[in-house]
Amino acid sequence: MTLRAERTQYAVPDWGVGELWTDDGLVLAHEFAFQSVSDTEGATLLTPSHTSWRGRLEDRMQCSQAESAPACGAIYTDKAPFALDTNWCLTPMEIVERLTEFLAGDEQKLADIPLDLDWTTPFQRAIADVLREVPRGEVVSYGELAALAGHPGAARAVGTFCARNRLMFFIPCHRVVGAAGLGGYGSAGVDVKRRLLGIEGFRL
Repeated sequence: MTLRAERTQYAVPDWGVGELWTDDGLVLAHEFAFQSVSDTEGATLLTPSHTSWRGRLEDRMQCSQAESAPACGAIYTDKAPFALDTNWCLTPMEIVERLTEFLAGDEQKLADIPLDLDWTTPFQRAIADVLREVPRGEVVSYGELAALAGHPGAARAVGTFCARNRLMFFIPCHRVVGAAGLGGYGSAGVDVKRRLLGIEGFRL
């Protein structure tokens, strides 16, 4: 059965612009372009840090691209044919509402939202499953996450997985830290990572 994938763009004041791909409540991908932390004049958006999934996803569908980033609070969607046998109940607006509340610092749950993880290897799936269980306000090191997922010694591979995470916030790679510090967070930078952990109540 052929269903339709839907792309939803949304803006979160003081944070930036997100792009969500869904199919009947199943999250296929989620990216976020963060507003520069140092910007005081306006919303300068940083280049998204996890874009390797985009070409592969767009190879599976034909969608028009948004002409520009939406204004704060605006929602734009595009639909295109996409073959996937799913039947979930959350609408894109409901998912965006959770994401917006999450970035506002509310104790919003994202771990129960179904994700498309068919693209993962067994190693990646194990990492994703364990990481989704790391509670809000807590962190895990790259090495600890590898061990908990049944792959001790694979800390570097965990870092690679996080760097290519196509499901930002749903797979909370901001909760993965280095053994002696916060560690990186792609092009968004360590200040964004510290801010995300800060709204969850964690202080390093």
